[in-house]
Amino acid sequence: MNTYIAFLRGINVSGKRKVPMVELRILCERLKLQDVKTYIQSGNIVFKSSLVQTEELEDLLSNEIEKYFGFEVPVIIKTVDDLNEIINQNPFISQEDIEANKVYFVLLNKIPANELLVKFNTETFKNEECSIVDTRVYLKCALGYGKAKLNNNLIERKLKVLATTRNYRTMNKLIELCN
Repeated sequence: MNTYIAFLRGINVSGKRKVPMVELRILCERLKLQDVKTYIQSGNIVFKSSLVQTEELEDLLSNEIEKYFGFEVPVIIKTVDDLNEIINQNPFISQEDIEANKVYFVLLNKIPANELLVKFNTETFKNEECSIVDTRVYLKCALGYGKAKLNNNLIERKLKVLATTRNYRTMNKLIELCN
């Protein structure tokens, strides 16, 4: 059995696209996912599965969520090793920034096209820094994510990928839940 973390995009935001965590856990268990744990209402699921292809798990979860809840929910799945690598390669390591909730991780469903990356890397955003590595964007928002111009929607639009964003604390808590 492998341990995975599923990141659901755009649920339980401003009372829309409601996905109760209890129902989500039950749905996952019906799919034969094991040791299912959810973390906060933004759509984080830790589970074990004998399936090894993350794309297969993403499709399975996304399709079943759409059937059950009646709307499409993009799903990005990472392994525990992926999460550890994401945290370990984070260039924004200031403890002060981490504690002030200024460090974020934008997870992408695929590596963006090179020409889009080149163009994106020429842009600057006041009070914000980013670094793109493969399927993740490391983000530091000096004024907090709520005021950031460089947000999930902009990243999706500019890089033409699906993305979902989590803060440093959430990523670390998910690693804890995997152990």
